[in-house]
Amino acid sequence: METVPSNEKLSEPQRSVLDGSSLGLSNSSLGLSNLDKLDKGELYQKAFTGFSKLNLRQRYLRLQELGVLKTEDLEFLRQGGITSTDLAENFIENVLGYFQLPLGVATHFVIDGEPYVIPMAVEETSIIAAASKTAKWVKEFGTISTQVMGAEIIGQIQFAKVRDLNNLRKVIKENEATWVSELNEKVASGLVRRGGGVTRMVLRDILRPDGLTMAVLHVYANPCDAMGANVINQVCEYLKSPLEIKSGEVVTMCILSNLVDSKLTKSRIEMTGLETELMERIEEASLFAHCDPYRAATNNKGILNGIDPILIATGNDWRAVEAGAHAYAAQDGQYRSLTKWSVKNQTLIGELTAPLIVGIVGGVTQLHPMARLSLRILGVDSANKLSRICAAVGLVQNLGALRALTTVGIIEGHMKLHIRNLTLGAGATDRESPIVQKRLEQILSLQKRISLQNAVEVLNELRLKNKLVAPEPNPTSVCT
Repeated sequence: METVPSNEKLSEPQRSVLDGSSLGLSNSSLGLSNLDKLDKGELYQKAFTGFSKLNLRQRYLRLQELGVLKTEDLEFLRQGGITSTDLAENFIENVLGYFQLPLGVATHFVIDGEPYVIPMAVEETSIIAAASKTAKWVKEFGTISTQVMGAEIIGQIQFAKVRDLNNLRKVIKENEATWVSELNEKVASGLVRRGGGVTRMVLRDILRPDGLTMAVLHVYANPCDAMGANVINQVCEYLKSPLEIKSGEVVTMCILSNLVDSKLTKSRIEMTGLETELMERIEEASLFAHCDPYRAATNNKGILNGIDPILIATGNDWRAVEAGAHAYAAQDGQYRSLTKWSVKNQTLIGELTAPLIVGIVGGVTQLHPMARLSLRILGVDSANKLSRICAAVGLVQNLGALRALTTVGIIEGHMKLHIRNLTLGAGATDRESPIVQKRLEQILSLQKRISLQNAVEVLNELRLKNKLVAPEPNPTSVCT
């Protein structure tokens, strides 16, 4: 396993903000000294100890001190992000405004020996907290490693009712090299300049329900650091005419595929020093999700709880990634878990394998300022690295869920954090919230369930005690 070199020094930008001059701080609010002797892992460990207890301003300063956020980033965040609808008018139709999601960061992630701050755009309570807590646990007892297998995305050209399959195969074989060269020159030249381009073609035949044969030509291309959707669609459309002329067949559809089994991302966690009973429980929970599609659906949703927020934050097509992941989960004919956990030689081993096709150039990733900001926070320099981070966070999120489900249960963690939403929904003020939350935690501990009605009742009792007017619940706030 690759580790962070002990002699890795801070970058000049990190050192310049850590001197505290722009913030009016003496050296650093982190209380760090001898900065030149700190490696990146030690710096991040100190920076994120107690991070969740900081207020918003303190979190901003802490990330600025690390060099993760710049002064202009802080100004952008403080003003509330995008304020003009001009950008939206160029993205979609019939614009009314923006729907804003909370943006936070998950901490304590060390992936392939490198510490990361993970930006996540998500509204669901406990996702970021669970990811950070589990990442810290993994860091203490194990490692996270990742890899990308393959490099090609897939475009499909369909012949709904092929008349002469053998002739079609012959035509493609005879012209493949010429067509690949022509496509790279006239359609995919941008990919070629970045080191990618169209690579090969493979013809598949599918038996139709009516007994006829359908043929599908897969066109493969390396998109480099782009998702490549637009390019691969144009490649397939360009091939339509020469295919029909040369083969005499009729092309009925040209479209990319989101099931990209030619480029898979894999993450792996290994942990030692854990209780045998806990490891066995996690292994059994994994088997449950492998054997039962009803459980697998919820299990995989939990994995995507970790992946989707990163995709949204970085401006990637999370719907495409989800579609590919779910299709890959059913590749053997039954829908199964994307992860597998096992115990070998007193080591807990978890693996996730899925097609996670992402980009860091082109489209929303470069046009949306929040996406650019998120990519800077991650510090990624390639689409493959972003994909590997997504796979690592998805696997960590799965581990955190399985650990909770096989020990304290889902209520202990998720609902305890959900209490804050219920308190807000009941209409509690900032001054009342801590008292209401504490009482709701007591109710949750006793009853193992909690609802908005409980929050309203607690708040009514508190205000009655203080001779205040009882509130009405806010029906638009949160659900029970």
